[in-house]
Amino acid sequence: MRDAKVILKESRKYASEKRWLSWWHLWSTMAVLLVLWVGASVDLPWIVRIPASILAGLALVRFFILYHDYQHGAILQRSWVSSAIMYLFGLFSLNPPSFWNSSHNYHHRNTARIFGADIGSFPVMTVKSYARASRRRRLVYALSRHPLTIVFGYLTVFLYSMCLRSFLNNPREHYDSALALGLHAGLIACLAVFVWKVMLLGLIVPMAVATALGAYLFYAQHNYPDVKLRGRARWDYVFAALNSSSFIRMDPWLHWFTGNIGYHHVHHLNARIPFYRLPEAMAGIKELQNPGTTTLHPREIVRCLRLKLWDPARDRLVPFKG
Repeated sequence: MRDAKVILKESRKYASEKRWLSWWHLWSTMAVLLVLWVGASVDLPWIVRIPASILAGLALVRFFILYHDYQHGAILQRSWVSSAIMYLFGLFSLNPPSFWNSSHNYHHRNTARIFGADIGSFPVMTVKSYARASRRRRLVYALSRHPLTIVFGYLTVFLYSMCLRSFLNNPREHYDSALALGLHAGLIACLAVFVWKVMLLGLIVPMAVATALGAYLFYAQHNYPDVKLRGRARWDYVFAALNSSSFIRMDPWLHWFTGNIGYHHVHHLNARIPFYRLPEAMAGIKELQNPGTTTLHPREIVRCLRLKLWDPARDRLVPFKG
């Protein structure tokens, strides 16, 4: 493999947006989401409304990727229109900008570097540290990585961790977390009183789908069978991008709905590469072409969810048992 500085330098040629294309992706995603919301909310047969509601959840994931890239400075900077849209989306999607930026930037600077840390990521403990931990610490750790925590990410990851806990820990810095909670509670209350079916299919189901998928994608991006981790002393940014971040193979339509976030090793190499240029960067940089992979096949999901602890002796993640 070439020197890390050479690889980083080569990645920079992909770290520029095509402005018209960024706007196209934003407006077209908003249009798709609007159509699906209307289909889920108007008085149509349930056989139409339920699929529209689920697809609206997938479209929310795509919108989140645009928000994610905007926060990284990869797209649509220096525009009050995009700034306003992204700020409102951050509140609506329970990803308040202040906490999202601080936790996610920390995650990028420390991926696979600090064992046990849960800032912006799912924590990872070594076999020995888990064995030495208190019963309470082991319970908290096990719950943080439990499949139900991911399935109910709407409540556990987003409502609680992203919004409520961040605000309670630092209300002055993360006041927008309270705004997100207030906006969400207000929407649910108003819709529940006047149009409960719209509340269910236009808000609750799409958010439940988007947050569950989002939580799992974030988990599988750094917790997969081929992952390699290094502690502080041997940690290297490029090594972490290439070996501690996965490539999630998907069908083209799923890559569309997830905004190419499956190319996560490319994103961790250079977060300023717009999501629509990630495949181009992977094809153009030879070191990115043999990543650790996983898929969204149920068998692969189960394999990833079984991984609990880092075993330095075997240089791999292992289940609790064995």
